Amino acid sequence: MMKKKYFINANIIDPHNNISEIGGLIIGEDGKIEGVGKKVNKNNIPSREKVIDLKENYIFPGIVDMRVFVGEPGYEYKENFRTLSNAALSGGVTSVVTMPNTDPIIDNVSIVDFLKRRGRDKSKINIFPTASLTKGTEGTNMTEFGLLQSKGIIAFTDGIRTIQNTRVMSRIMNSAKDLGSLIMQHAEDQELAENGMINDGIISTKLGLQGIPEIAELIIIERDLTLLEEYNCRYHISQISSGKAVEIIKDRKDKVRFSCGVSINNLSLNENDIGDFRTFLKLSPPLRTEDDRLSLVQGLNDGTIDVIVSDHKPEDEEQKRLTFAQAATGATGIETLLSLSLELYHNGSVKLEKIIAALTSNPAKILKINKGNLSVGNDADFCIVDINKPWIVKQENLVSKSKNTSIENKRLQGKVTNTYVKGQELYNI
Repeated sequence: MMKKKYFINANIIDPHNNISEIGGLIIGEDGKIEGVGKKVNKNNIPSREKVIDLKENYIFPGIVDMRVFVGEPGYEYKENFRTLSNAALSGGVTSVVTMPNTDPIIDNVSIVDFLKRRGRDKSKINIFPTASLTKGTEGTNMTEFGLLQSKGIIAFTDGIRTIQNTRVMSRIMNSAKDLGSLIMQHAEDQELAENGMINDGIISTKLGLQGIPEIAELIIIERDLTLLEEYNCRYHISQISSGKAVEIIKDRKDKVRFSCGVSINNLSLNENDIGDFRTFLKLSPPLRTEDDRLSLVQGLNDGTIDVIVSDHKPEDEEQKRLTFAQAATGATGIETLLSLSLELYHNGSVKLEKIIAALTSNPAKILKINKGNLSVGNDADFCIVDINKPWIVKQENLVSKSKNTSIENKRLQGKVTNTYVKGQELYNI
């Protein structure tokens, strides 16, 4: 059994329970939350108990990251459950939704069993695996949603690939509707985005790189939302990157129910950051213009965008130290997700509660999991954050096995000092 823990004098933010106050947190011997908020203070804790005074540092619910690539099985040299866990904990992330783009692809029950066993043995955080929408993520034959769901698959997505065929997509939505499955779509028209590297525009022309036009994203969103009117299933757009996408989504949210995410990269960076062919900024969807970035921030502000994800995609040096055209797409981001998101708070763009909701309670609600909150009786998954602590992102200090951060040498403000899962401290600085 663990000892009971008492934290007092913390800035507690828990959007799920509408808590934003100075107060305390009591964790029972079973690792569950026993008390939270302003009613937990010095005066009502037995005097013989040891209390931890957080001196007004922040307590947030453990972050739920809805888009994470883990290297197991098949790409363990890029990342594995153990290294992913450690990277996540250092960023205050206690629950992750893993993508099915592994080798083999997560598209059948036996691989799910292997994955769950592996996750249980090696991971210290909560792993919520997705399976692919189609066999081998090839976009033609649907996987067995019902069977996979009964094995604990939380959602279905082809990860970095998009269902191109409208008939297949309508079938998927129809099945998802019957089974209550969550569909997560990476919105990109393959034909329009073919061989594209970065945003289509002045910079792609200047660098002589094939561009990915924003219309590639818009066409899939429009198509899927039109289908959604017909087959009303649980549907989530993994990440959007353009101002126009924000407009379409805002317009459609009155008519159909769905949710939408954005990568922290697209909220924080724009295409100018690519400079002279920085391959660590080769991302999917690509970084677009500063106007697009500002529209995304506004979309987060007004509730058009529900969730912020890290889009954590570890790639080894060999895959990135290539020409821009040949380099792998993606960046690690799970350990900098919260700090980078806090930049939006520090510069006055977005309210703190809104940011934390997009990282905790909103993803949990979409996924229908009881995480991302500090409710009494729940597992004590939370992080303690020194919200003003300055630090610099250095590749060599990253915990992830792959070091392909998109924000090397960036100065950030706000650092996770401790992370707890089920009441146990698993990370501290």
